[in-house]
Order: sequence, then structure tokens, then C-alpha cells
Amino acid sequence: MHFTSEQRLDDGVLERAFTLGDTPGILWTPASASASAPVPLILLGHPPLGLHKMYPRLAGRARSCAAQGFAAATVELPGSGDRPRLAAVDEARADLRRALQAGEPVGDEIIDAVILPLVEQSVPEWRAALDALLALPEIGGPVAYSGGVISIGVRLAVVEPRIVAAGLFAGSFVPRAMFEEARRVTIPLHVLLQWDDEGNDRQAALDLFDAFGSKEKTLLANMGGHTGVPQSAGEDAARFFARHLR
Repeated sequence: MHFTSEQRLDDGVLERAFTLGDTPGILWTPASASASAPVPLILLGHPPLGLHKMYPRLAGRARSCAAQGFAAATVELPGSGDRPRLAAVDEARADLRRALQAGEPVGDEIIDAVILPLVEQSVPEWRAALDALLALPEIGGPVAYSGGVISIGVRLAVVEPRIVAAGLFAGSFVPRAMFEEARRVTIPLHVLLQWDDEGNDRQAALDLFDAFGSKEKTLLANMGGHTGVPQSAGEDAARFFARHLR
């Protein structure tokens, strides 16, 4: 991990940009974090729109984490931002947009082509970032995952034993293969669903929640579209992470 810049935000949070190989990322740590008092960590997932575009929302989420005494970190997804494009994924996304605009059903082949390459490439990168982050003296765990492409969160929950809880956003299409993986998830889950999400298959989201093998799992459904998440949903998620990281 190589830190490329740092700044102290007005609430005392230390924000540091880093690279890990060719993967850019950002780490936020609360002012209280130190080698003598290491803090838990929340990995901030996000849609594949690029860190520059997502920065305001990510920084806001990170500040909320810091207010609870948690560090937060994120990495750029494959094919996003300044990273090399994934031509096959871009083509599949174009097919997805055409189907949605035409009001046609989105087939499994398109969903697989959009989501599975991101899962396969990004999950090892998230785990490598976690290795590097937990090697920092001011970060001591435990670790949680929050938001982003839900299939990435599912895979991480299955393969990464250092993640003890996950807050997932049912806001993206889910390949059928991920339902079998969901049955192997056992950590506590807090799942957010926007009931009228125009870009999401509600029934698939409900079926995925039902498939999760976790004994502790909560589904929080709110009326409204993809961008209509109420502020109270963030407060509910904060309480969930506080229970499992402190």
C-alpha cells in the first residue's frame, strides 16, 4: 500500500488516498485512531461509477463511520474511474440499458455478463486491500462491509472470515449463481431495499434475502426509488454496525 495524499477534514477525520498495485483507494480514520487505540473498519462498497463521481457520498458515509469511532475504506472497482475499461462488461451494460429502456425483461445472460466479472476481479482486490489496511497500527478490526454491488458483498461474506457483519443494498441485479452462495452466508446482515427501485428486480431481492443462511438478518424496506433512501435508513444501518463492531 502506497499513500499518495492526505488531508485532515474539518471534523478531524484523516483522509488518505492510496494505491495498492494498480488499484486506487481511500482510507478515512477518526481522530481517535492510534497505535495504542486501534479502531474497527468498515469497507465501503459502491456502484461502478468511479471514485471521483462517488466521492461526495463515500466521504459522507465515511464521516458517519468516523463519528462512531470506526475507520472506513474503499477501492476503485475494476473497469471504473481511471482503471482500464472492461470491454465485455461495458457491452453488457449497454445491452442492459437497451432492455430496460424498451421495457423488456432482462435475461440471465446479460445479468451474468454485467455482474460476475466484477465479482471475480474485485473480491480478491478487496481482500488484498484488507490485508494492507489491517497491517496499519491504527486499525485493529473487527471488520464490516457496507453497501455497493450486492453480489460483491455476498461473495465477500462467504470467502472473507475477517468480515463479521454486512450491510447490503438490494439495488442491483443478481446472477442466479449468487443465490447458492447466499445460502452459505452466516454473518449478521442488514439489507436495505427500496420498494419501487426502477433498476432492481424486487422479487429477486426478496428471494435473495430469503436465501441467506444467516440466523440474524434484517430486511429494511422503504417506499421510493433507487435514490430515495430516507435518512433514517442510514441511522438504522449505523446502529447495526455499532452492535457488531463494538
